[in-house]
Amino acid sequence: MKEIITTSGAPAPIGPYNQAVKFGDFLFVSGQIALDAGSGELMNSSIQEEATKVMSNLEAVLEAAGYSVRDILKTSIFLSDMDLFNDVNAIYASYFESDFPARETVAVKGLPKGVNVEISVIAAKQ
Repeated sequence: MKEIITTSGAPAPIGPYNQAVKFGDFLFVSGQIALDAGSGELMNSSIQEEATKVMSNLEAVLEAAGYSVRDILKTSIFLSDMDLFNDVNAIYASYFESDFPARETVAVKGLPKGVNVEISVIAAKQ
């Protein structure tokens, strides 16, 4: 059975989607951008701040469902420019200890609200 996951610890959806959907042991987390859940403000004074906020939003959704970054199987990273890859990758890597998830990173023409990075994840319990 499908279960909708929501939390006030991450930004509310800005369209017709949910923060996450749990199906069995799998959790599908929608793409997160650097919006502050409380104020609705973009946290993008630097790419490091932006990537950190994206990761903390992902953590909030994961935790609301009873998961953690250790449960992530796959990530999809969308960048406004591949020149940002090294900076985003450094922040991203700091959230994992080992056994990194599968991943793709692509540059796209545009992202919501003009942000530079959006990340979505698929997680599962073992």
